[in-house]
Amino acid sequence: MSGNPFAGETALVIDGARHPAKLTLAALAELETTLGSDTLVDLVERFESGAVSSRDVMALIVAGLRGGGWQGRAEDLLTAEIEGGPLGAARVAAELLARAFAAPA
Repeated sequence: MSGNPFAGETALVIDGARHPAKLTLAALAELETTLGSDTLVDLVERFESGAVSSRDVMALIVAGLRGGGWQGRAEDLLTAEIEGGPLGAARVAAELLARAFAAPA
């Protein structure tokens, strides 16, 4: 589940196919819309405190996949096999947040 961390990219394997994922500005805007009244800071705080929900993970995964060029919908993931299962998806979601907001080295 790697990608190019210097470009803020990671990857998610869905039904055996590797998909790049990154939080572009457009993906972040979509994520904010999905989160509604929650802010990105609220989301980061939930991840840091361990209070992350499956809704948070799904929103991040969908936004990241879209940022990587994926044309699917959130509903497409409901029946898909994600490598690593829910824990793998949560790891990728956390990587997306960390890579999107990490200062350049």
